[in-house]
Amino acid sequence: MQDTILKLENISKNFGGVRALRGVHFELKRGEIHALMGENGAGKSTLIKVITGVHQPNGGDIYLDGEKITLNNPKEAAEKGIAAIYQHVTAFPHLSVTENIFMGREIIKKNRMYNWKEMNAHAQELLNTLGSDIDAKSLMGDLSVAKQQLVEISKALSANARILIMDEPTAALTKHECEELYRIAEKLRDDGVSIIFISHKFEDMYRLASRVTVFRDSQYVGTWGVKDITNADLIQAMVGRELTQMYPPKTAEIKEEVFRVENLSSTGYFRNVSFSVKKGEIVALTGLVGAGRTEICQSIIGAMKLDSGKIFVDGKRVRNPNPLAAQKNGIGYLPEDRQLHGLILDMDIIKNVTLVNLGQFSKLGWLNGQKEEDAVVKLSGMMELKAGSLYDNPSSLSGGNQQKVVFEKLLVNDLKVMILDEPTKGVDVGAKYAIYEVMNNLAAKGYAIIMVSSEMPEVLGMADRVVVLRNGKVSAEYENENLGQEQILMAALPDYNL
Repeated sequence: MQDTILKLENISKNFGGVRALRGVHFELKRGEIHALMGENGAGKSTLIKVITGVHQPNGGDIYLDGEKITLNNPKEAAEKGIAAIYQHVTAFPHLSVTENIFMGREIIKKNRMYNWKEMNAHAQELLNTLGSDIDAKSLMGDLSVAKQQLVEISKALSANARILIMDEPTAALTKHECEELYRIAEKLRDDGVSIIFISHKFEDMYRLASRVTVFRDSQYVGTWGVKDITNADLIQAMVGRELTQMYPPKTAEIKEEVFRVENLSSTGYFRNVSFSVKKGEIVALTGLVGAGRTEICQSIIGAMKLDSGKIFVDGKRVRNPNPLAAQKNGIGYLPEDRQLHGLILDMDIIKNVTLVNLGQFSKLGWLNGQKEEDAVVKLSGMMELKAGSLYDNPSSLSGGNQQKVVFEKLLVNDLKVMILDEPTKGVDVGAKYAIYEVMNNLAAKGYAIIMVSSEMPEVLGMADRVVVLRNGKVSAEYENENLGQEQILMAALPDYNL
């Protein structure tokens, strides 16, 4: 136990009839970065909430520095030096960085006034120690996601955190921002902080961790040295089966053109963008961050202003595009940010799915609840949704299962074209395969699919054709035959003479 700072033995947690954790084990060493991996719904988030005092286990023991402890609430965990930062930063955007760092732990002067001078100085010192150029007096809401996460790390350090949990911290970051986070994590490790790093990205694990623990179906599977386990063995540990192919075989027959855009332009975002999609075809839009991929998709459905250009479905022009007109014309959109644009987190799963097409489930103004439930049961089975009940709220689901609910929203509509903006973002390897199968099945049924993706293997594994964007323009278009990552990247690299 000398080198072990945190140990959990036989931890169980139930929510009603749902067993979220079943006798799991976990051990964290001092000054270690330990990766925690598993499919969505495997129990990772529940374990983190047990460690941080949000949930109390129904069984098992927690040891800190060799001493058995009980964590009744997050405050007790913080007092013992345990802190967590999350993919979706829970900050106060209209308050300053200093106010966010010292929230609930303000430094008070003898006259009972806040000591802003000392708090600003201490906050700035913490930020500088991490190598950041953030001004402690700046507003939190003016910072990028990466910088907000850095402030959250500073907040944890200001409370003398010895154990830091990073839950999917790189999911919304660019490659450069990921490298910066890696640098900070390694610095914290070298300073003696122990880190639990949760991620679906294998590159995060290989870049940072010395050991990896895998959960599956709410149970502990095993712990390995990162250098001692292969990708294939890790995937099999996570999903419980061997994935001989990361991408399912294509069965769709590509037929006539269904969708076409001509010379789409939006000032400051993209210009003269043209491409088409055929029935049964998956076309990938790819390029570097800022190339205009998401903005093009949002303009097609009328969520963003389109300055010029034409949109056609089945040869018929779509005029004055707006989200309702897009849906009526058979164009569906799966947004990149599922929590901000895809879900009403405090409305049950069934209502989230059917909300976009209530007419299908109503007669004479009355909703047929049984018809709603039957439709969502069928869709949830197809998507392999993991939820305690379809009457639960999406806020209770893991990120990957939230994504599946957003996917189901598309499938209740009568669509011809599906625009999928980063459809597997924040989704584990097993759930990714399920989504890929759904995409291929939809293509086989004749849907035209536009897939926005930043992952080159995903683009090459799923697309029939690839449209590369650079500086808001189409720089290249390739049939996906003997296409390589290098060719796509060369077309995506900036050329400011365009």
